[in-house]
Amino acid sequence: MRIIADFHIHSKYSRATSKDMEIINIAKWADKKGIGIIGTGDFQHPKYFGYLKNKLVEAAPGLYKIKDKSANAHIILTTEISNIFKQGGKVRKIHTLVFMPDIYAAEKFSKLLAKKGNTDSDGRPIFGFSVKELVKITLDICPDAMIVPAHAWTPWFSIFGSKSGFNSIEECFEEESKNIKAIETGLSSDASMNWRISALDKITLISNSDAHSLHKIGREANVFDANYDYFEIKKIIEEKNREKFLFTIEFFPQEGKYHYDGHRLCNINYHPREAIANENKCPVCFKPLTLGVLHRVEELADRPWDFVPENAIPQKHLIPLEEIIADAKDVAPNSKNVQLEYEKMIVKGGSEFEILLDRTKEELLKIADEKIAEGIIRVREGRVNIIPGFDGEYGKISIFKDFSNFKDKTKNVQMKLFGE
Repeated sequence: MRIIADFHIHSKYSRATSKDMEIINIAKWADKKGIGIIGTGDFQHPKYFGYLKNKLVEAAPGLYKIKDKSANAHIILTTEISNIFKQGGKVRKIHTLVFMPDIYAAEKFSKLLAKKGNTDSDGRPIFGFSVKELVKITLDICPDAMIVPAHAWTPWFSIFGSKSGFNSIEECFEEESKNIKAIETGLSSDASMNWRISALDKITLISNSDAHSLHKIGREANVFDANYDYFEIKKIIEEKNREKFLFTIEFFPQEGKYHYDGHRLCNINYHPREAIANENKCPVCFKPLTLGVLHRVEELADRPWDFVPENAIPQKHLIPLEEIIADAKDVAPNSKNVQLEYEKMIVKGGSEFEILLDRTKEELLKIADEKIAEGIIRVREGRVNIIPGFDGEYGKISIFKDFSNFKDKTKNVQMKLFGE
């Protein structure tokens, strides 16, 4: 059966996260989106862990559901850990996802972390030991756990980040590299960008929303042909099973807030070739630019833009339905008009992903007006306009608006599945 999974989200106990991000609300929104497996996020936070223990019941091997049956989505125990440490003569700041198959292993893991640092202060706690040690202590506690480098290309907090990352998985994890079978590509990168790096051919590329609010759940996700079984999903990921891992659902990477190079304070948004021409310095204040994901991929790539490996898992780029409706109506996504239209379409057309992925143009016209239906089709075809994100600033994306006259010192690009 087709299962859509979003493993990486956050709870209300993480910084800059909506107070509505509790597991019952999260599971209900997963149902609305059409997500079959949703991560808990932040399971090691003491208050949230207690809440999870009270609200969840095991429903399938390694997976849980809401005990009172108020939502149907299966739930997987996941969290994100931040490690800040020195290795190779440089300070490293790496974020890592940890998956656990049962509440007892998760509790044991959480108690060990509490002895090593403060797990109360934030849903994504910070520790001073290395990520290779994180791998070791995680698998010592539970050999069936899974460890995945998070948003692998983000400049500040990732394995390949331009500010504090490494040039390879082996350089980062050393003897524990054998236990790293997947990486999360992140919002500013998609699968095709990672295909340019031959060293990642044996690594499975997964995509998740990293949602801090309910509406952002599922903006990236993974699609499997599998049963509801933690161990089966883990095996599919670790073996990079092309028959069972159907495709990833991707953010348009240009919209990610670290896609291009730039300096937000000076409103400088550069393609890497422009940054290089300026010696990677801001032409306004002359400070170093924040080098984005596109630049960093180019540094490590050993293949051309249009290269597709033989064992590549396909990708599909989408825009959330609320944003498509808002674009068609030329209003804000959180407006009452958009919310009413969204709920009407979900009632008539099924889950959000059914509408975005499966409904034909004729079927869409039965549940929405012509412009919304046209917007969904255009997104499927990649016909969108984007001002790329840079230096922590999300890009601007539109289906119907032309950004060519945009007043800021930024650039409009037409989305391509390959290329610049």
